[in-house]
Order: sequence, then C-alpha cells, then structure tokens
Amino acid sequence: MKDLGTAGSEQSLTGAGAPRATGPAVTSAELEELVEARSGRGWKRTARPYLILSDVVAVTIALLLVPTPPMLTMLGMYVGVAVTLTCLGAYRSRLTLSALDDLPVFLVAALVGGFAQLATRAVAGEPIPSRLVLQALAVAAAITIARAVAYVAVREARRRGLVEHRALILGAGEIGRQVAETMLEHPEFGLRPVGFLDSQAPADAETLPVPLLGSYADLASRVRRDGVSEVVVAFGAPAPDDQARQARHDDDLISTMRACDRLSTEIFCVPRFFELHHRSRDMDQLWGISLVRVRRSSWRSGSWRIKRAFDIAAAGGALVILAPLMGAIALAVRLENGPGVLFRQTRVGLDGVSFTLLKFRSVRPADLGMTDATPVFSVNGHAGLGPISAFLRKASLDELPQLINVVRGDMSIVGPRPERDVFVEQFSKTVPRYAERHRAPVGLTGWAQVNGLRGNTSIEERVRFDNYYIQNWSLWLDAKIIARTVSAVVLTRGS
Repeated sequence: MKDLGTAGSEQSLTGAGAPRATGPAVTSAELEELVEARSGRGWKRTARPYLILSDVVAVTIALLLVPTPPMLTMLGMYVGVAVTLTCLGAYRSRLTLSALDDLPVFLVAALVGGFAQLATRAVAGEPIPSRLVLQALAVAAAITIARAVAYVAVREARRRGLVEHRALILGAGEIGRQVAETMLEHPEFGLRPVGFLDSQAPADAETLPVPLLGSYADLASRVRRDGVSEVVVAFGAPAPDDQARQARHDDDLISTMRACDRLSTEIFCVPRFFELHHRSRDMDQLWGISLVRVRRSSWRSGSWRIKRAFDIAAAGGALVILAPLMGAIALAVRLENGPGVLFRQTRVGLDGVSFTLLKFRSVRPADLGMTDATPVFSVNGHAGLGPISAFLRKASLDELPQLINVVRGDMSIVGPRPERDVFVEQFSKTVPRYAERHRAPVGLTGWAQVNGLRGNTSIEERVRFDNYYIQNWSLWLDAKIIARTVSAVVLTRGS
C-alpha cells in the first residue's frame, strides 16, 4: 500500500508525507480472497446489545457486592447509569474500543447513578447509606472490567465476521484505496468495504481492492441497496494540478452528502491536515488513519421529535390565545383592503414539496402591477401599502395565519423561510447550495431572518445562514431564534 501522503492521482492530505498505516502487506489476490471470505455474513449484527448486557451484569454484581438495602431504591443506579452512558455515546458504534479510554465516562455514569439512587431514597423516605460513594466506585470498576472483556469479545467477533458494518468509501484515489485495504487487512474494526463511489473514475480502477460502484450521485441508492451503515469520505481522484476540477469535485461531494442527511448511516471523513487534529469525542482511528465522525443529522436525534411536539403545542396554543387579536386584524384588513382577508400563495417546503401558505392580505396583486409571468420577489417599501397593512408587515403580524400551516405540518416555527416555486427554480440554478436549504422544514422565522436577512437582502447570504442553521441545529438554537424573533416583533423591527 502507498503512503497517505504519496503523490499521484490524488492530492496528499497535508502537502507533506503523511505517516503510513502500519500492518502486514497483502497482495491484490489476497485482498480479493478477503472480500470473498467476508461477503454474505451477518453485517446487520452490532455489538450494542452485548455491551448493554455486560453493563447490566456489571452494575448488578457491584450492587450485590456493596449492597445498600432496600433493593428497590437501587433502580435509581440502573436508570442513572443507562441514561448517562447513552447520552455520552458509550453505545454508539466505534472503531477503536478501549476500556481505559472510556473509564472517565464510566465514572461519570456511576456518580450520576449514585445521585439518582440518592434521589430515589429521598422520595421513598429511606436513610442515606454511608457506603453510597463506595458503591458508585464499585459500579464504575465493574463496568470497566466488564467492558474490557466485552471489547475483547467484540474484536474477536469482528475478526470472524460475526459483527460487522458494510462501508462505502467516497473517493477512489490513493487515500480511499488505503482505507479499503486497511479495512480488509484489519477486520477487528468491524468494517467491510463493499465498494467505492467516485465521480472521477481513476485510470487504474480495475486494480481497486473493492469495486467502483458508481459516482457520488449514486450514494443514496447504494446505501439503501447494499445495506450500508458506514460511509467513509476519503477524497477522490482528480489530478492535484487541476484546482478548478478539484473544487467542483469537492462541491459535488458536499452536496451529495447533504442530500443524504436522513439516511441511517454514520459518516466519517479522513481529514486533510489530520496531524493537526487533537483527539476528541468525534475522532476515531482505523489502524493509524484518523477519521472524524460527522455530526449526526438532526433528523436522527430524539430532539427532532421534541421540536415537532413543541411546534404543535406552541402553534396550537398561540392560535387559541391570539384568536381575539387575529379577529381584530382580520376586521381591520377587511375595512382597509376590501374582501379577501387571507392571502394564499403556493410556496416550496421540505424536500421541494409545495404547500399553500396563509397570510393576512396586506397588498393587492393589482397594486403591485404584477402577473404570474412577472412575479415580484419582495414588496418591502411598496407605496400602495395602507397604514394598517404597513404596520402589520413592520410588526410581522401579517404572518400569524401561518400558525395554521405549522399545526398542519407544512411548516415549523423555526426554519428557512419558504419561497415561491418560480424563485426556487431560479435561485437553484444561480445560487450555490440554494436547494440544500430544503433539507429541513421551512419556518415562520429563521436564523437568517433574526440576523436581518429578510426582504430585499442577499440571497447568497440567506442561503449561507439557512444551511448553517440546518447543519448546527439544536433545541437551544431554536430557542435563541424564537427569543430574538419575539424581541423584534415587540420592538416592531419586522419588514
């Protein structure tokens, strides 16, 4: 195998020679035998159930060795340990398994379990035992020993192909080739490479250790068809002297990965300048090759279900509370603009699906001097707005009927603002990464809006802020956006 920094059809990671992953060299024929020998085995099996079982046994043994009766209150220890280990990622799939590396996590879990047991005893009116700290230390030690044994068993199960995960490698250059060969040489990491994807096929594709299955655009279909659970981004084959082609190549790869946000896969990247990366919770290793675990898509987190529940509760409650205000606004709009209180318009939402957006009508289409053939992107500052309509738009009160869209599921309270289909089609062709903002539900307010990007402002900047929001979504970010939106509405800084 060639070094990670070897020049050739792919740019080196750092520009300098990167260290080579050590291990026994294998021939192409031996690699083919490895692929054949490991094909068709239990790739759907994972080690997670066995790790959970080992932890339960370890906690039980520790509680029996250092008992603090009554036993019923010991349930707090089980719950505290289980929740903490889950939240700290102790059950997620990992390539490198080390009980000593995980020891701090086990200590935290045992302490949280001890506090949970303490709370359980307080509720039950039981006295606080003097051996509670000793018990927590015993639990941490027991889990560490049990995990050490379990990790040995997992590595052996991986070597035998009993526990493994199918992996796709994006990029068939030198780095991708080495990643595939390392997976085959070291099955103890539990990864079985099923093939490469690369939009630029290398000249020596026939010598690849696993087949070239297609281009980056085939990622979603190959993941579903081949039961892939791991994707390793190793960069592709464009020549290092063609910077423009390399930029297009990387751009296509990013767009493809973002389009697959909701696939049930773990994504790892071989980082450029990986020597400068410090070990962290999101770092892993494949026999000396550093891999960065890409943040899990928001769709796959439990917090996303909380977001939808909050949308329904908040929008439904707001409709009830604001019903008198919305009734008064409807009457004012009727008196100022005549019949037709609600304005309905087709907008584009999640995954490019169209829906009917509702607003209080603040301007007549005839006043804008537009037709369907010449739509106007923004009516900010339009001279035809009456005083009531101008105030509604300034305070963003004309958008209150969109609470109905939220309850229906067309929108979320927080997300990228929806646009008309004609503008979506136009901007998707002219603005880089515009279509990627449809990876999340559109919203009443968003990160771009609270940063002043609304009305006649830069579309490119809006897209950048929208994609940042999607990539970095959290419940706290939503809360911050809602707080800033409420502040803007109260101070009537809307548009």
